[in-house]
Amino acid sequence: MKGILRSAPPPKSSITGWKDAPPERVRVVSEAIYRAMVEVANVPLHDKFQVVTRHAPDEIIYPEEGYLGLNYTRDLIIIQITWVSGRSVDVKKKFFRLIADEIHEKAQVRKEDIWINLVDTAREDWSFGNGDMQYAPK
Repeated sequence: MKGILRSAPPPKSSITGWKDAPPERVRVVSEAIYRAMVEVANVPLHDKFQVVTRHAPDEIIYPEEGYLGLNYTRDLIIIQITWVSGRSVDVKKKFFRLIADEIHEKAQVRKEDIWINLVDTAREDWSFGNGDMQYAPK
């Protein structure tokens, strides 16, 4: 499996947060995601494609009454990772935990406010420019 993932397209991370989030918090979130990708998900060094989107208070909507026993606050950070499928449930659990632990420790964000979603794709679902499918089946 390592060989398959190493030759896979790099993941893309989308980080959504509040417009007034401190730059240091954004940096911590970015680094936590990247560290988990390299240390847990077997992503090669330098495969770091991230998009940070900041929103006004009325542009991030979440259940104020809570969801699945979790109660969110205005510190909510929404992270979505799009990557090639093939990682085990255990790897994904470790990936989630490392990101939440690091953001909590370094940015003092409650773990409840760290919302992560993974989107598994096929290798042929990626184009890195020119309209080409660089990872097309041979």
